[in-house]
Amino acid sequence: MIVAKIRHGAERDVARVFADSDAGPLPRDAGVLERSLYVLNDLYVHVVDFEREIDESMESLRGRPEFRDIGRRLEPYIAAYDPETWRSPKDAMARRFYHWQA
Repeated sequence: MIVAKIRHGAERDVARVFADSDAGPLPRDAGVLERSLYVLNDLYVHVVDFEREIDESMESLRGRPEFRDIGRRLEPYIAAYDPETWRSPKDAMARRFYHWQA
């Protein structure tokens, strides 16, 4: 789960960036099983389910031009939640601290 800030009204534009990418081979190559985007006011939450460990999946994306293109296209709409600590997408990943399942 990635947490960031989103520009007001940018949901459609952000969804388009991911729809374009999801139509190609990049998510399957990275082992993405499912993606959901959420917004609450200026809070952006990006939930991604991978078929393998997140570090392995992210490493497979590093250096790929299609992955860098996503970041470039999102720049006008998405900002780091905490710009002081953000260095890579890993710095924006939320940490689950409670889970319940029936």
